[in-house]
Amino acid sequence: MYDFLNFTMVDAVNCGREIRHLGSNARSMEDAANELVQFFYENFIEKESETKSCVLVRFFKMHDYNHLGDDLKIIARKSINDACFPENFMCLTLLATRGTNPEWNSRHASVGHQAIPLMDTESVDKIPMIKNLIKQMGLEVGSVLEIDSKLMTDLSQKTFNVFHVPDASDGYSIPAQENFIKPYGVKSVLGFGGVLPSGHLFSMIIFSRTFISPEVANRFITVTLNMKMVVMPFAKRVFSSN
Repeated sequence: MYDFLNFTMVDAVNCGREIRHLGSNARSMEDAANELVQFFYENFIEKESETKSCVLVRFFKMHDYNHLGDDLKIIARKSINDACFPENFMCLTLLATRGTNPEWNSRHASVGHQAIPLMDTESVDKIPMIKNLIKQMGLEVGSVLEIDSKLMTDLSQKTFNVFHVPDASDGYSIPAQENFIKPYGVKSVLGFGGVLPSGHLFSMIIFSRTFISPEVANRFITVTLNMKMVVMPFAKRVFSSN
């Protein structure tokens, strides 16, 4: 078990070592991602109260619209007001979710987050959390939305920063204050991930009722490298239904 309040570098190394054992029986990236979100949800607690720290844990991956299943294509199109949209664009796609509410335990039950269309920089600007996620991880929005084959190798080998909102009551970074942050007592948000050899971004996002300091957040860079090793073998089989 780990505690966000006292998460040391030794803990980060041990956590990464545990993660590397996940996904051995997975048949898709979705299967592996489900094991990962389950791990973080179950293994991070407030040691004094022995209660779970994570309110909600989610794993996202950037995915080409044209490579989505018909169900996710329909969901993505419903999010677009303009009937005219590009032949292909990126969607931030939910692969796995685990949380305190029953409806947070299946990606299929998610409302509004199964496939978030990101057609251009303007659409990203309208979603501050995603915009900040990309920028805090040290990426340019353009490189995430339009994959350049020349940059794929460099990006996939780069060590990224973390996305961190130490005070979740920051309404700009996390707009859903009244219906999520306040009622569920979310104190901090932590995101960590990287880029797969395909050039697609992946990220784990944790909404925690335990405060996460900048020092602790930065230690998850080590954890990211191990998480990448778990999901990378499934680059060609992303969804369990495929």
